[in-house]
Amino acid sequence: MSDDPAHIDDDHVDLLQAFIESHGFLSWLDLTVEELDRGRIVMSVPYDEKLVNPGSPVGSIHGGIAATLVDTASGFALRSTFDEPTTGSLATTDLNVTYLRPATNDLRVEAEVLRAGGSMGFTDTLVSSVAPDGEQKDVAVGRTSYRLFRDADRE
Repeated sequence: MSDDPAHIDDDHVDLLQAFIESHGFLSWLDLTVEELDRGRIVMSVPYDEKLVNPGSPVGSIHGGIAATLVDTASGFALRSTFDEPTTGSLATTDLNVTYLRPATNDLRVEAEVLRAGGSMGFTDTLVSSVAPDGEQKDVAVGRTSYRLFRDADRE
């Protein structure tokens, strides 16, 4: 067990990955948890032709995939701030995505909690991909807000 207060127990990572694998859409994306700390998550999706915009000459991934990654990673990052990440729930109240360039390779998303209050949470998110020149480049940025339900009861 880690003495780092930001460390999330590996059991939570396993539960999160099991949730992803049992979720139709997220498992279809082949979404993987790479890193998880309190208030921060890194996830990845491998490039796949099924994610590409039809007729795209460069094989660019549909922007909805980046938006999904912003929303999903943000929600999981906020859950990591709960005393019991698997028992509460949340609902997206605002999702903003700004596209910077086409994504043409594997995707990486990093979400960081800006604030997680009693009933509202906010995140900043960065989606990146390896560009044709071989460098990891930002392809989208996102900001989200969520209504937090820290226990199982919803108001």
